[in-house]
Amino acid sequence: MKFRPLHDRVVIRRIEGEEKTKGGIIIPDTAKEKPQEGKVVALGTGKVDDNGKKVDFTVKKGDRVLISKYGGTEIKIDSENYLIMREDDILGILG
Repeated sequence: MKFRPLHDRVVIRRIEGEEKTKGGIIIPDTAKEKPQEGKVVALGTGKVDDNGKKVDFTVKKGDRVLISKYGGTEIKIDSENYLIMREDDILGILG
């Protein structure tokens, strides 16, 4: 990737949901919800606390994370869609 976020920001690639329901019905694009899972692609330099000390990231590159449907800022780099958000906006890390 040719983009590196600053400070406590994280770049995430959304993991697309299923194309079919469990019963085999194909879901059209217009009826799909935004995926809430993503993969961490890049990390910024880190957050600085009130004392000037750098705080390490909890997530790392390659982690599968749970994100809110409408959180972050969507960007497009090299015809791929990504999401930039602060680490605090990530809901959790998936096993």
